Amino acid sequence: MPTPQFTINLVEGSVSLNFSREAALALQAEIAQLTQALKASAVKATPGGKAAPQKPMEYRHTGDVFLEIFCNPNIWASPYAAKVLVTLRDERIRLTTEAELSRLIEDIQTYLDQV
Repeated sequence: MPTPQFTINLVEGSVSLNFSREAALALQAEIAQLTQALKASAVKATPGGKAAPQKPMEYRHTGDVFLEIFCNPNIWASPYAAKVLVTLRDERIRLTTEAELSRLIEDIQTYLDQV
């Protein structure tokens, strides 16, 4: 039985690619850290104060195509409002677009449930 493709639902449309279970688990772990960083930046250190800057998430996977997912947690109010920048490329084409973080989390879980 062939491995199902990983589908990322974008703000408009979707994109599918070959992806391994191990890569999906690694991406899921990166996103869990990102979610914690987003929650930390949403909580102010002191009333009226600024939270400590959080490190951006930059996930990269090389397979049939190169996949990069980037998010700066310092610009989003919460994990539910956050969007990620998705780049897919190979030697012939490059696609760069946005996806909602909450939807990407669901997409990863859906994929992991299938494999």
